[in-house]
Amino acid sequence: MQFRQKALSKLQSPEELDVPVRFARPQGRLVLVVTVVVMAIASFWAITGTVSSKQSAPGILTRAEGSYLLQSPVAGQVTDVLVEEGTSVSAGTALLTVRTEQGDRPVRAVADGRVTTLFARMGSVVTTGADVATVERVTRPDDPLVAMLYMPGDSASAIQVGASVDLSVQSAPRSRFGVLRGRVKAVGRAPQTQAQIGNFLGDSGLAAQFSRQGNPIAVLVTLERSTATKSGYTWSSTDGPPNAIDSGTPVTGAVHLSAQRPVDWLLP
Repeated sequence: MQFRQKALSKLQSPEELDVPVRFARPQGRLVLVVTVVVMAIASFWAITGTVSSKQSAPGILTRAEGSYLLQSPVAGQVTDVLVEEGTSVSAGTALLTVRTEQGDRPVRAVADGRVTTLFARMGSVVTTGADVATVERVTRPDDPLVAMLYMPGDSASAIQVGASVDLSVQSAPRSRFGVLRGRVKAVGRAPQTQAQIGNFLGDSGLAAQFSRQGNPIAVLVTLERSTATKSGYTWSSTDGPPNAIDSGTPVTGAVHLSAQRPVDWLLP
C-alpha cells in the first residue's frame, strides 16, 4: 500500500518543468572528445599507415650450384687418399684409390668443385655405391656464397623476389657482429622432397633436418657484397666478423614481407 500511495501522489503532482536537466558532466564531455580524437587518429593510421613483418626459416650457406655426393663405383679397400678436405678438384681428378680383385681402381670427381667432406679413410672397406666424399660444385673460385632457406610451404607464398633478408650466422654471434644482409633471388615453385634437398646439398642429414616439418619450399638468397669487410659481404655492423665465412655454415633467415595497411586486414 505504501508504494501505491507514492505512485498516486506522483501522478497527481504537476510536472517539474522548471528543474534543469543535466545531460553530461564536464568530465564526461572531455572523455567523449578524447575518444573521438583517438578513433579519428586510429582510422587515419589504418588507411594510410603500414605494418611490416618478417618470416623466418632455417637454411645454410652454400654455392648456387650446390654439392654432390661422390660414390664409389667399385667395392674394395681404400689404399690411398689423394686429396684433403678443402682441396679444389677438376672433373676426372682421382680422390682416392680402391684395391679390388681386378687391381687398384681410382675414384674420380665427376664435376669441378671443392672437396668439403671425406667419408672414406685409409684402410677402410667400401662397397659399390658407398658415399666416399661430398664435393661442392664450384665453377670459379671467386663465385660468391648464397644462402638457401627452406621455408614452410604455407608461408612461402608471401615472399617476393627482391625482398631483403637478415641472416643470423651460427659462426658469427649476432650480438657481436649483427646480421648478414641479402636479398631473395628466387622462390621455388613446388615443395622439395627430402631426397631432392639431399641431392642438392650433398648431405642426407641436413635434408632430414630441413624436412622435419614437411616438404619445404626452397628460397635462394644472394648475399650483398662489400669490399669493406674481411668476409667480403655486408653486415648490419660496421665490420662484421674478422674472418671469412665458409659454405656449409648454418643460418637462420628473416625475410622482410611486403608492408600492409591495417585496413586491408578488415577487407575480405
